[in-house]
Amino acid sequence: MSTAQNKKIMDDVHDVMRVNHYSIHTERSYCDWIKRYILFHKMKSRDDLKGGEAKIEQFLTHLAIDGQVSPSTQNQAMNALVFLYKKVLKHPFDQKIDAIRAKERRHIPVVMTHQEVASVISLVKGIQQLVVKLLYGSGLRMIEALRLRVHDIDYNLKKITVRSGKGDKDRITTFPLSVIPLLDTHLATVKILHDYDLSQGYGEVYLPYALSRKFPKAARAWQWQYIFPSGNLSIDPESGVIRRHHLDPSTINRGIRSAVEKAGIHKRITAHTFRHSFATHLLMRGTDIRTIQALLGHSDVSTTMIYTHVLEQGGYGVTSPLDDLESIRESSCRYGAVPNPLDNLEFIK
Repeated sequence: MSTAQNKKIMDDVHDVMRVNHYSIHTERSYCDWIKRYILFHKMKSRDDLKGGEAKIEQFLTHLAIDGQVSPSTQNQAMNALVFLYKKVLKHPFDQKIDAIRAKERRHIPVVMTHQEVASVISLVKGIQQLVVKLLYGSGLRMIEALRLRVHDIDYNLKKITVRSGKGDKDRITTFPLSVIPLLDTHLATVKILHDYDLSQGYGEVYLPYALSRKFPKAARAWQWQYIFPSGNLSIDPESGVIRRHHLDPSTINRGIRSAVEKAGIHKRITAHTFRHSFATHLLMRGTDIRTIQALLGHSDVSTTMIYTHVLEQGGYGVTSPLDDLESIRESSCRYGAVPNPLDNLEFIK
């Protein structure tokens, strides 16, 4: 496509997504898939987009066979292209899209023990530690924690309101009271920073859904400020307004990686592992699966049920026959029997 035409299509994509209140992350992801789709078919004009069903099938099949992507990645590409044709181009599909699907793989989430969680948290410092405590203590996703506003935490009702979470859904989750002293100290520092921004003519924060037009003073109000603001002011790419955004996730991820390494834990631990551990540890305490589903914000309880598999210790609770040898050996030794040869390294050699 020519530069002008390509820009026009992408401008349309941006406009439609913003009218429908898609997140900036979804917008970037969809735009990337649409560009990859156009490049894959070497399209030169809008006319080349016609016959979308067959072309989408070819692209998705290419992702599954040549790219060997995961089912979730292929589904994301599919959603982006359906959005392009139905929402932007207004071209309804006349035929079914029947691409080769990526191979389904069942993943059991990595979960830490209570001791491992405590060890990692003790090695993360400052703001990073406070964020990690909320990830584990409230089951938040990373971006949900970083987007928290001052008024989203209710000390008295012991709850956190997660706004516009995954799927643009709001939910309520538990608030760990043990973080109050650390949070109060942190918020006092954030308030000083906010007051300084106001004195310099800034102090405005991003508000969703045109709330800034409906409530002109809200963007500078304390209750709307991010709990974890960035250390620097930046220019909003959409409006051009200079604002203080929330912390970048990479800051927290670096702290977690460093702490895991220092703790000597040989598991693949990420920020999301704390959310998995939150759900699993609640199950271990006997919390109802439906309650955990609501706290995590899962649409389907089957998604939450994956954590029940984590509790099936030792492969569905079955004792390994190798462990039986140990008990038999100990019993035999009491009666003067020959020790188990596994104890003799020379025998193994």
